[in-house]
Amino acid sequence: QWQLVESGGGLVQPGGSLRLSCAASGTFFSIATMGWYRQAPGKERELVAIFTGGGSTNYADSVKGRFTISRDNAKKMVYLQMDSLKPEDTAVYYCAADRYTDTVNRPQYWGQGTQVTVSS
Repeated sequence: QWQLVESGGGLVQPGGSLRLSCAASGTFFSIATMGWYRQAPGKERELVAIFTGGGSTNYADSVKGRFTISRDNAKKMVYLQMDSLKPEDTAVYYCAADRYTDTVNRPQYWGQGTQVTVSS
């Protein structure tokens, strides 16, 4: 049984930056695929970024060049650095984990979510 806890959300102006953190518990963190999803009001949940246990990363087209996912296996932490934020990035952001595959299409664990609001 894993637990994931997000932090770092808040209010930021367009063009600003924010860094989200996800603290994980459980075994075999280093080989799990970690990801960030987001869900904006009235929209479906979408996958933003993933970081596999093998070290590969992928990003949604909407955030490429602006967001960076990283992880620290010793600390069992995953991060999402968000730069050049836009109002359309406003959403609840969720950390997710898949212990067995190199995707997070069907994660076993979810965090509670953290609100990111981009507004002037």
